[in-house]
Amino acid sequence: MKQNTDIVFITPNNSSKIYQDLSKSYAAIETPTWSLLLAESCRSINYNVSIIDTLAEQLEDDQTYKKILNLNPKIICFVVYGQNVNAGTTNMSGAVRLSNFLKEKNINIPLVFVGSHVQALPKQTLEKERSIDIVCTNEGVYAIRNLLKLNNYNYEELKNIKGIFFRDGENIIKNQPEIIVPADKMDEDLPGYAWDLLPYKEKPFDLYRAPMWHAEYNEENRTPYAAIQTSLGCQFGCNFCMINMINRSDNEEIGVAGNYSKMRYWSPDFIIKEFDKLFSYGVYTIKITDEMFLLNPKFYKPLCELLGKRNNNDKFKFWAYSRIDTIKRPEILNLVRTAGIKWLCLGIESGEKNVRLEVSKGKFEDVDVKTVVDKVHEADIEVLANYIFGLPGDTKESMQKTLDLSFELCTLGWNGYAAMALPGSELYKDALDKGYNLPEDYEGYSFHSYSTTPLPTESLKSFEILKFRDDAFKKYYSYEPFLNKIEKKFGTKARENIVKMNKITLKRKIIEQTKGS
Repeated sequence: MKQNTDIVFITPNNSSKIYQDLSKSYAAIETPTWSLLLAESCRSINYNVSIIDTLAEQLEDDQTYKKILNLNPKIICFVVYGQNVNAGTTNMSGAVRLSNFLKEKNINIPLVFVGSHVQALPKQTLEKERSIDIVCTNEGVYAIRNLLKLNNYNYEELKNIKGIFFRDGENIIKNQPEIIVPADKMDEDLPGYAWDLLPYKEKPFDLYRAPMWHAEYNEENRTPYAAIQTSLGCQFGCNFCMINMINRSDNEEIGVAGNYSKMRYWSPDFIIKEFDKLFSYGVYTIKITDEMFLLNPKFYKPLCELLGKRNNNDKFKFWAYSRIDTIKRPEILNLVRTAGIKWLCLGIESGEKNVRLEVSKGKFEDVDVKTVVDKVHEADIEVLANYIFGLPGDTKESMQKTLDLSFELCTLGWNGYAAMALPGSELYKDALDKGYNLPEDYEGYSFHSYSTTPLPTESLKSFEILKFRDDAFKKYYSYEPFLNKIEKKFGTKARENIVKMNKITLKRKIIEQTKGS
């Protein structure tokens, strides 16, 4: 029986191309933060909404099409975000594949896209992808609400909707920009998460799985799992990052995230209610997805205190992001540990201070990385260390210095990335200005795909950077002191799982091409 849905929010799936063989079991599957936020925002003003998470359910396009027909929505909104900063672009491949499929089926429903890629390149997206009707130029909260008020989606009605680009025949129409949700309206206009709309197999949240390291490298600990934000945006403007595209407040054809550095917060009392909802579902393994969770004590201290009161028997397993220069004080670390935060993801990026300065890491150069990491460990908090190879100014020597630093720190979580010109970042604009070859497809912006194409530097070619990164991954996850620490902390099975994971070798197009030349 057909329903009458006002809007359906779709999370796209192209994980097999984005993560290759890692997608089968190792890659995490997060709850779709922005589908949940946008759905609840629309539902709060009495619209009938649904969510189709094609990634969690591993749906084929024809299966998704049948679900859409049954829901009979007024609008189909593709929410193109994801668990990594590059996901707004890499997930475009699955989203566009599905939107093309729907158009081929002659579906007569507006296809709206929201996400960092379309926010950064609204006109280019519409020019390239004929199946997309409308793109939102920021987080889309007000634009989507106003689109739902329309009866017809023709030029005369669409021309008055702020915060969108849209297609009118062969023409691309650029409308006036829309504001983002003001800081004092966060609790009201983004009033939580539509958790109850998520799909599940046997029990809520069982289709979502934590990263292996977050689950202590134990498959049984990966579900149930959820991700939640307590703030939006970031007050910094690192050249390699595009996270602040959600804060966009203009309608230029190319957006640069560093121009929109800004943070907005929900109130601690409001956020704790969302945590309580997750606890009621039996979800205690949670990612706090804020880019800068431990930045403003006015907001994180009362929230951590509220969480600490609920953390009976130390049952919470949370992880959060932080800049390494914001967590130097032991009292902060004790507070977050009591709240249940057992992992901190630290953006160390490079072992070379001058390279960090090159990408606008600010006063970060004054921090003794090892001292801070040691303090985190002393507080009984594990570290997921993030490193980027191939940043502007990087050489073979500086990349080796970064890898050597990672061995010295010997954290129980390690992420290594090749620097990408992510649409929306300053590095993307710089790559355009310098005439660098950009990835040929959306998957090329993935850190793990076959077509990954990192930026070159003045002294390094793209394939050299990628090969160094892939070799560094193998070296770190076979590093005996690391494996010994894992076994001591989490047991023999965890060590065996890491050894098994490390046997997977990613195929890389640009590396294969150099071997054949």
